[in-house]
Amino acid sequence: MKWTDVNDIAIELCEAHPEVDPKTVRFVDLHNWVVSLPDFDDDHARGGERVLEAIQQAWIDEAE
Repeated sequence: MKWTDVNDIAIELCEAHPEVDPKTVRFVDLHNWVVSLPDFDDDHARGGERVLEAIQQAWIDEAE
């Protein structure tokens, strides 16, 4: 997965952290969780605020 795979990342995060409310996740934690996903293979430095916001919103949508 790459940073652009926002929906796939959101699904993986939802499955990996079912007890977490995605609305409460800090971007530092979100970044660390994304780069720790088993299928994630992209430059860690490319995970800026804009992409993290998109991932968080997709995760919120997936969790609802």
